Amino acid sequence: MRSFTDAVAVHHGRITALGSAAVGRITASGTTVIDLRGRLLLPGFQDAHVHPVYGGLQRLRCDLTGSTDASDCLRRVGEYTRAHPEVAWLLGGGWDIGHFPAGAPAREPLDAVTGDRPAYLVNQDHHGAWVNTAALRHAGIDRDTPDPPDGRIERDAAGHPAGVLHEGATRLATRVIPAATDHEYRQGLLAGQRYLHSCGVTAWQDAIIGPYLGYADTLDLYAELDRQGLLTARCTGALWWDRARDETQIPELLSRRARARGSRFRAETVKIMQDGICENHTAAMLEPYLGGHGSGHSHVDAEALARGVCRLDAEGFQVHFHAIGDRAIREALDAVAQARSTNGMNDLRHQIAHVQVVHPDDVARFRALGVAANIQARWAVNDVQMTELTTPYLGRSRTRRQYPFRALRQAGAVLAAGSDWPISGPEPLQAVHAAINRSEYGTDQKPFLPEQALDLGDALTAATLGSAWVNHLDDETGSVELGKKADLTVLDADPFLLPATEIGSVSVDMTVVDGQVVHERSR
Repeated sequence: MRSFTDAVAVHHGRITALGSAAVGRITASGTTVIDLRGRLLLPGFQDAHVHPVYGGLQRLRCDLTGSTDASDCLRRVGEYTRAHPEVAWLLGGGWDIGHFPAGAPAREPLDAVTGDRPAYLVNQDHHGAWVNTAALRHAGIDRDTPDPPDGRIERDAAGHPAGVLHEGATRLATRVIPAATDHEYRQGLLAGQRYLHSCGVTAWQDAIIGPYLGYADTLDLYAELDRQGLLTARCTGALWWDRARDETQIPELLSRRARARGSRFRAETVKIMQDGICENHTAAMLEPYLGGHGSGHSHVDAEALARGVCRLDAEGFQVHFHAIGDRAIREALDAVAQARSTNGMNDLRHQIAHVQVVHPDDVARFRALGVAANIQARWAVNDVQMTELTTPYLGRSRTRRQYPFRALRQAGAVLAAGSDWPISGPEPLQAVHAAINRSEYGTDQKPFLPEQALDLGDALTAATLGSAWVNHLDDETGSVELGKKADLTVLDADPFLLPATEIGSVSVDMTVVDGQVVHERSR
């Protein structure tokens, strides 16, 4: 249901009246009145798939987000290196694989700006890292080091490590990187929270709670900040599924879930990363990539996945799948189907994040199985990663199956919206713009499969009520309704009154959680 009203009253953190007549009857002399002056008030945005600790730490380290090309990326690394002579390891990331040939930068240019200090810089999609010669030496990685089963060392023509570690190969380096301190993680989460609030985000699901890519387990960090009253957002955590193990890890997950039942933080979800990404040919495909690149990798065997999901479902866990390729998506749906057959239907609201290449036979299964599609709309555009690193290896028919947002919506699937920040920016209005236009705001990109575009109402619903639904917060948040919590966002303009091509120009003026202002843009 979509409707509009001209006034909202909030008392003790809840919405108590809607419409100017009702609000006027309860307005007293001491009431604080905010005149929107033509601005639009929405339910607070909720991010259904985000990594606030990673994003916050990246903002505090060598942040390469927004680099315009390879030379700009190296310039930023050099500036950070010179500004931080006290740092033993140069850490950070956010570089765009589309800025480098075949998506793989070399170690030699990095050596030139970092010298003999080891550098480990995670790429924008967090599926690989750029390392310099010093880092390779510290990690003991050379031409004789074998690729791990779930990863790959990029190599030059002579077989020497070239400078990029893909997927599980990153662990070869992270095991020798000094661990970040508890204080650094704390500052990272608080920085991430501040930035998300500035984007209008009032709640989120942290899509990895557990050790990953050299980052530590953040369960206790969230729980401690919650106890201290420092979480101003509503936070759901997705506990990491160790893909090197089987369902014998479930008792540990149950124990971790019990430790995380606080006021603003709960971890009732398990995250299973089923495949990689298309750009490095690790997304699991039903048919091989073009050019002899194989058919990707399913991290969890399909039968083992079904057993694990059945057990998790029986224990009351929501399952949050990372699945990009059509084989991974089908394996995730098959696993949920097995759980439904074994355990019956329930309201756990399992979800599949990314849904990049979806086989047409699987579109209707989302609704039939009660699985939400967790979309990252900013990826459904004709950027360099799409035009040079993805579509040439998928071929025409599979290219046209990418990010089928409208088809999923028309088939009745619940759409939730996640940014996957810091893999892409967390600004919901930029994602809404991309979902509607199938192109990035401020570019001259040709729309990518415009027939799969969403309308403005559906895109905003995915970023509010849809994400609240998968976060099990929809009874209290996600819409502006009487009795619901006053989690609200004020935009500086009404996007319904703008041309579709200008949606991305809208900014967030204010963010409110429980009736308390947690962000206000200086004007």
